Amino acid sequence: QVQLVESGGGLVQAGGSLRLSCAASGRTFSTGAMAWFRQAPGKEREFAAGIKWSGSRSVYADSVKGRFTISRDNAKNTVYLQMNSLKPEDTAVYYCAAQTGPTTTWGRRPAYDYWGQGTQVTVSS
Repeated sequence: QVQLVESGGGLVQAGGSLRLSCAASGRTFSTGAMAWFRQAPGKEREFAAGIKWSGSRSVYADSVKGRFTISRDNAKNTVYLQMNSLKPEDTAVYYCAAQTGPTTTWGRRPAYDYWGQGTQVTVSS
């Protein structure tokens, strides 16, 4: 049974920073990719950032590019999302997700095999 557990969310002022963590357990990920999605109140869940477990590639949504950085620690089976220059519009529940196949489709939610429960990020103005 694979589990993804997010942590690191909280309340921060605009311009501040937070680092989210996603710890994976139940299997070792050597192929596939991990991603962070987010869902604001009343909106659909959207892709924010993703990274191949091999570390060969990372991608970002335009809305977070230049402010967020995704990284992974294979030894800890953990993925991080460093969020800088946060804006009120970044307020959302942030979800970690995992794809296990060799072909990665970043933005399609059905392509992800496992999901975490989410962690709330609130940015005050």
